[in-house]
Amino acid sequence: MRRLLWLGCFSYLVIGVAHVVGGAILEQLIEHYGLTYKDGGQWIMNQFLGFLVGVLLAPSITARIGKRGTVLLALGLLTVSEAAYSLLLPWGWMLAFAPLAGLGFGMTEAVVGAMIIDLVKDGKASAMSRLETFFGIGALLIPLAAAYLIQQNVWQVSFPILAAMSGITFMLWLTLSFGALDDQLGWQPRAAEEQAGSDTSSCARPAGASAFFGYPYKALPFLLLSALFFMIYVGMEMSFSHYLPSILIVRSGVGESSAAAALSLFWGMMVLGRIFAGVLADRMGYSRYLFIATVGASAVFVMMALMGQLSWMLALVGLSGLFFSGIFGIALVYANVLIPGMTERTTSLLVACGGLGGAVFPRVTGWFMDQSGVQATLWFISVLVLLMLLLLAAMLVLGSRQPQKGLKRG
Repeated sequence: MRRLLWLGCFSYLVIGVAHVVGGAILEQLIEHYGLTYKDGGQWIMNQFLGFLVGVLLAPSITARIGKRGTVLLALGLLTVSEAAYSLLLPWGWMLAFAPLAGLGFGMTEAVVGAMIIDLVKDGKASAMSRLETFFGIGALLIPLAAAYLIQQNVWQVSFPILAAMSGITFMLWLTLSFGALDDQLGWQPRAAEEQAGSDTSSCARPAGASAFFGYPYKALPFLLLSALFFMIYVGMEMSFSHYLPSILIVRSGVGESSAAAALSLFWGMMVLGRIFAGVLADRMGYSRYLFIATVGASAVFVMMALMGQLSWMLALVGLSGLFFSGIFGIALVYANVLIPGMTERTTSLLVACGGLGGAVFPRVTGWFMDQSGVQATLWFISVLVLLMLLLLAAMLVLGSRQPQKGLKRG
């Protein structure tokens, strides 16, 4: 199990790089192709549309070729796409390969995340936080690397770096053995009866109670709110992280390499927070942790929209990373604990909704940047965070009314 967890962590490091590399060099990409921010948003949107498709297809592909086979397919697509990006093909081709890249890192995230939540019996929040920590490390390292590459005028090397990392991860998944877990992770498709049993055995639903893809009626309001929460969270996080360098350049006049490096402050605090997030959530309760973190993030973003000095901006960027650090992973565990026995389906659905937000909101944010400027963009992101808080409050109310066997109470 330990070997699987560490390979899962390395896989999340790779997809952390894949999520953020576009934002780290977006200014250079726009300048190279002579684009607008809206055009750059289209590229990001295409990636996350592929992400959405990959996450939604993950359970059915896993049922046909096994978990390991699905991860290999996903990492293969990511490696090929990043290699194609490395060639700086005409913009139309960059847009065409973007969905394949998104398909690759989206499917990897969904399958590996569901795998760990399903197989780890104790300390699920800590295990998921470890994955998210490595995601954050990847998202932290690539802006630092990009800042150096920008200084050396070879920013495009960011893409082959990611292609090489993805290729190495592919080989590790292909060759490593996980002992007793090999049968569960192998190439063989699961029988339909086995898949149905693994998805529904612990739901204990009465006959005729299922309504939507096997979910009980009483779970649907909570599931809907969770889906909206993940959509807004990922859309907001991707919008902020992709456009943060541009925001700092326009608002504070910092240099391009310094702005790319500032993105590492956000992800550095993410990593720091994720080291402790799982332990804190396991001890204080998932619901209480999520509420405190989202309230803190809401306050930080309102202050960020109000205060324009560079020193304040940098401090608030760091605090935003700290508050956001555990929200995604702990919310995913919280939803799966409240809707037991549906781990693969729930994880894929919620990560897919996050992918939808990651596809739509960065494009809208790019439009705000072009039409209304940085200040309006910051207020737009602040409104998204406040909306997240309202959705979370409703989720916690509904969650408190559901049977909570095994749930860490807030």
